[in-house]
Amino acid sequence: MPAVAVPVSSRPAPLGAAEPSGFAYVVPALLLVIVFFVFPVAALLLRSVTEPAPGLGNYAELFGSTTYLRIFLNTFLVSGLVTLISVTAGFPVAWMLAIMPRRLGRIVFAILILSMWTNLLARTYAWMVLLQRTGVINKTLMAMGVIDKPLELVNNLTGVTIGMTYIMLPFVILPLTGVIRAIDPAILQAAALCGATRAQALRRVLLPLALPGILSGALMVFVMSLGYFVTPALLGGTANMMLAELIAQFVQSLVNWGMGAAAAFALLVVTLGLYALQLRFFGPGRAGGL
Repeated sequence: MPAVAVPVSSRPAPLGAAEPSGFAYVVPALLLVIVFFVFPVAALLLRSVTEPAPGLGNYAELFGSTTYLRIFLNTFLVSGLVTLISVTAGFPVAWMLAIMPRRLGRIVFAILILSMWTNLLARTYAWMVLLQRTGVINKTLMAMGVIDKPLELVNNLTGVTIGMTYIMLPFVILPLTGVIRAIDPAILQAAALCGATRAQALRRVLLPLALPGILSGALMVFVMSLGYFVTPALLGGTANMMLAELIAQFVQSLVNWGMGAAAAFALLVVTLGLYALQLRFFGPGRAGGL
């Protein structure tokens, strides 16, 4: 009788050789998180309560000063506006990408990706040129008779909002496109057969089904906007400082690591809190109930 070759993967393990547990496969990733995230955050928290003197003096000064509170307000105001505008403008683009012919959709998708790959500093400087008093936008509006004198679109929060919205739009469009493509078109057809108008189908069928993607994109944009540095620094100026600029000023200019660490840790707590809220109310376990 000919011998039957047994596959290596199906051969029994040698006696005394223990199978690695599931935890063993997680150890490298766990060590990576501990070394590159947990330790730095712990060091940041330690500095915020020990420099220049032990205690919560840095946090008391950070939240007790009207100047710093105004910077917090600027940060949350701009981040909220950028998120709202990005979601409002990104949803129609994502819907268009999902329903347009595949070849044309690939071209538009490539344009979006190309805009993300373009250097951030170059894009910000391009907006500085477009938004200045003698820029294309002001000249066009004046030629059309919409305005009589140039608008102040640079060195204020308006310019920061415009520049950041342009940069953040792909982070809403890309996840939304995937979510909308996954929706069965028969659901919208069934809504139409039941007498729903296009507006009703959009409001009561498409938007609830796309809500997980909308929330994911909105959270990503808001969190990234909270810590944005380059665009606010170039388009906003020192009079309209945001939190990331304040942290950089504490560390680089004032060499006040305690205050810088306190501001950075406060930003981290807000970010983790927002992420926890999304998981609590709109996590994977609740997505089916939307």
